[in-house]
Amino acid sequence: MAEPHPFSNVKMICGIIASERQVFGAAQRELEQIYGHIDLQSPFFSFDFTDYYEKQMGKNLRRQFLSFTKLIEPDRLAQIKLLTNQLEQEIKREFAAARRIVNLDPGYLTSAALVIATAKDFAHRVPLQDGIYAHLEFLFGREEVKTLDWTYPDFKSEEYQDFFLRVRRIYLSQLKRKT
Repeated sequence: MAEPHPFSNVKMICGIIASERQVFGAAQRELEQIYGHIDLQSPFFSFDFTDYYEKQMGKNLRRQFLSFTKLIEPDRLAQIKLLTNQLEQEIKREFAAARRIVNLDPGYLTSAALVIATAKDFAHRVPLQDGIYAHLEFLFGREEVKTLDWTYPDFKSEEYQDFFLRVRRIYLSQLKRKT
């Protein structure tokens, strides 16, 4: 019988979707205050693979990803998603906005996979707690990303995959330093 072992720490990431630079800045400041130093941030990507958020947030949306230096326990993901949902509301109030102005998508990266938290259920998503699910976005090979049937279209882009491969290299380097 295999005995359970504590989970290995993972690399926290967070995606930000918004249209205004000031909103990205506010989200980044809030996230950094809570989760610590950011070791890598992506460029701004056009968020035009879907119009899913247009009704709520308007047009000309962009997405940016942040990677945090401090490693976390993977079983904190649901708690982190609930907190980022609260941050979305705080940022909306800060900007006195009538509608949603930011979407925060926390997740984590392991040496083998990228996992994103979501409040939306679907057949391939794993319930965590308090209405939050884990969405396995894609897997990593030695030096490549392996997409899945349900990988979001934007996560299939070379630009996103290049960013997450860079984050993975940082994470693997962090793990080597710990041993």
